[in-house]
Amino acid sequence: MTDLDHPYPGSGTGTEPYGPPSGSLADLLERVLDKGIVIAGDIKIDLLDIELLTIRLRLFIASVDTAKKAGIDWWETDPALSSRAARDALAEENARLRERLDALEGATGETTGAVR
Repeated sequence: MTDLDHPYPGSGTGTEPYGPPSGSLADLLERVLDKGIVIAGDIKIDLLDIELLTIRLRLFIASVDTAKKAGIDWWETDPALSSRAARDALAEENARLRERLDALEGATGETTGAVR
């Protein structure tokens, strides 16, 4: 047998020159989400030594549990993503409006007689 009979160097000898066999895509995704991965990069555009634009990109890919362990939980307080946060934002706005109404009524000495 010659080296040409084997598709990869070392095949048939019991050695794996290219590392262990890779797992499935699901295994890889599970590993990435469990540990998390950060991708960072900067884009800088200069013209004649004058900085025109700088864009800083940071991408964190992880599961919700891993992100929480890293201290990232912005989706829980964003009204667009959380119904609880939307209710809290609405209640806060309502309280501010009531305070303003009370202040205006106190300044004019009137009451609207609205039921609260």
